[in-house]
Formats: sequence, C-alpha cells, structure tokens
Amino acid sequence: MEESEKYQLDEKGSSRRKFLRNSGVAAGGVVVGSVLGGLIGFGGEKQQHEPATEPEHVAPAANPNAALMFFTPDQYQTTVAATERIFPADENGPGAADLNVAIYIDHQLASPWGINAKDYMLGAFYKAEATQQEQIRILRKDLFLLGLKGLDDYSTKKFDSKFTSLNAEQQDEVLTDFESGDYKLSGLSSSIFFELLRMLTIEGAYADPMYGGNKNMEGWAMRKFPGSRMNYNNEVVSKEFIELEPESLQSHMGH
Repeated sequence: MEESEKYQLDEKGSSRRKFLRNSGVAAGGVVVGSVLGGLIGFGGEKQQHEPATEPEHVAPAANPNAALMFFTPDQYQTTVAATERIFPADENGPGAADLNVAIYIDHQLASPWGINAKDYMLGAFYKAEATQQEQIRILRKDLFLLGLKGLDDYSTKKFDSKFTSLNAEQQDEVLTDFESGDYKLSGLSSSIFFELLRMLTIEGAYADPMYGGNKNMEGWAMRKFPGSRMNYNNEVVSKEFIELEPESLQSHMGH
C-alpha cells in the first residue's frame, strides 16, 4: 500500500484502535476515560449514565436583616433584656429575645418613624386627657435612648448595677417603677418611655418578619395566626377544619 493511501485510511476513521491510542497519548488519562465511554456507546452498547450527583447541602445564610441600624451594642443588649421581661419565653413559645424584638425596635427607630417624620411636632403642648395620646416635644428615637439610659441609671441607684446585670426579679422591679412613672427622665415621666417600650415589644413579636422581628413567624405560630395570604378560596369552601402554617408578605413574591 502506498503511503498516501495509508494516510487517507486513517483520516476516514476506519482504524478505531489507532484513534484510541492517539487520543490517549494526546489528552491524558482523564480525558481518555471520557472519550472511551462515548465510543463504547457509539459502538452499539447502550450508554449507562451515572445518576446526577446530589448537590451538597448548603446551610441557609444568616438573616441579613438581623443587623443593627440604630443602637450601639450596649443599647441593644439593654433593649433585649427589657423586652424579654415584658414578653418572656414560657411553655407557649419563645420570648422577645428569640423573636428578634430588639432588632425590630432598632429598625423602627432608624426609620422616619423614629424621628416622628409624619407627626405634628409644634406647639401648643397641652397635657393630654386620659383619652388622648400624650403629645411630647422629644422625638421617639431620643425618648427611647433616654429611657435606656434611665434604666441603667435607676438600676445603679437602686441595686448598684446596670440593668443587664440584674436578675429577673430586680429587672421586673425596675420596669414596674418605670411603668408607674416613679422615675423622671429629664423632666419626662418614665411611664411614657415604658408605654413606648411595651408597644414596640408587642409589635416586634407579631409584626411581619420583613420588619425584623417575629423571627421565623414564631410569634404568629403561637397564636395560630396564618399570616398574610393572597386568598383563602380553597379553605373557605372546605368542609374540614384546616390549620394553616403562617406565611409572611414575602410569600406574595412571584404572584
């Protein structure tokens, strides 16, 4: 056979053995394995595909919403301790600390709500009647910080230790005194701060998780509240009692 004829024979692929040998030399062992598998299938045998490898479990990322926007770390810890005494953990479920109530309060005070952006803040300032909400000159964010400082000052005066270092009974005693207005915060009654603290604690336990509190909707779960849903069409027509798991506003995405 002439040399040119041998060349043409190889180019047409009629010599599979030579092709395999040349491929292995050129591309290395790993690539050969892949090519060989393909060729076996090409030769008539049904190719056996390995099942797709299951992706490794990736731990869920930490909640990026659980970050401070307003408080210092010390102010945050005082808020955690105070709200936990107002909404403590018990046999029904988690307390304010585990529900991220202090995060909710932090975000609210950092928002336009914290600077009373939509409130009338000019005089005249009259003492509110019992049926009226108190009108005060100080912004909510400043009132809250004043109250946190007051908790530490009053705790130090009464127990010679800051609020977060007191035991639960001592913290309750301090908060009870604040609720009754027995302590003055630069001329303001401590009861005004306590009312704000209690209101924000309850909101943080039950507001939609998008605001930072009600972690994992556990506040709603304790009250068997189904959360925010687009509709209840299927549930309304059902003759069976249906217990719904809570859903947040985030579940509306994609509708």
